Amino acid sequence: MTLAEVLPSVRRLSTIEKLKLIRILAEDLETAEDISPLEPFKTYDLPTPYDSFGAGSVLMQAAESASQT
Repeated sequence: MTLAEVLPSVRRLSTIEKLKLIRILAEDLETAEDISPLEPFKTYDLPTPYDSFGAGSVLMQAAESASQT
């Protein structure tokens, strides 16, 4: 069965039934293997805008030019 076949039926569900479906699917995904390339208990460095003053300057210029138009 494809998503296109299931989606119309899912859209007819009540809000409570949709939430139950989300929980069921989330539990299924949680037990599935290879769902994510992330490994448990491993630390990952994520780039953030903190201390990126050049990026802040570029954002300010973009905001100023957008407000002028």
